[in-house]
Amino acid sequence: MNNHPRTSACLLLAGILAVGMAQTALASAADFLKKDCAQCHNLTGPAPTTLKAMWERKGPDLFYAGNKYKRDWLETWLQKPTRIRPAGMYYGNHVERGVKSDEIKTATLTVHPALSAADAKAAADALMSLRANSELIKPGEYKPGSIPMTMGEMLFDKFRGCMACHEVEPGYGGLSGPEMYTAARRLQEDYLISFMRNPQAWDPRSFMPNKNLSDVDLQKLVHYLRALSEENTK
Repeated sequence: MNNHPRTSACLLLAGILAVGMAQTALASAADFLKKDCAQCHNLTGPAPTTLKAMWERKGPDLFYAGNKYKRDWLETWLQKPTRIRPAGMYYGNHVERGVKSDEIKTATLTVHPALSAADAKAAADALMSLRANSELIKPGEYKPGSIPMTMGEMLFDKFRGCMACHEVEPGYGGLSGPEMYTAARRLQEDYLISFMRNPQAWDPRSFMPNKNLSDVDLQKLVHYLRALSEENTK
């Protein structure tokens, strides 16, 4: 090992420069978010506390994106966005009475812009640095496991009624909430457990009900969502 003072100084300088460059890149990415994303997304918090503010929300809050999303998914999705909420951020703004039931007014829905690979990487890095509500997360709380798909479906649909608001495959399920067939690819497992345990702790005006789920059921639901995402990938 070379302990020459000049070598040590060079290594120290290289480390300082690397940290400085990383901080500069992150600051640039943060500026990008403020310029191009803040029009539709809440980047600083807190979450809306009034119905009016909730109705006017154009996109999901991102001030805790680093505790919610998986980075690889973010970078990929930003380059080729697909709709996660079939009826938009607030269901009531984008539906009308149909012959049999509500129908989505697709003309009122906006399309998320696609980013270049470089911009998507920068945006994903910046988003992962936004970690509000960390106190609600218990790192490592989710314990990997499995559940038979039939039992998972029964728990999700019949026992807990989640399919009233969520699709479990394209065109099958409710429309007022985000689809669930890619949830485990985009959302961190520990976040899923925390959110399902107490949705209003994350979003005071969330329509997601607190079903007082047991720790066992929380684990089983995440097992099911992971299996559902794998099934959808295939």
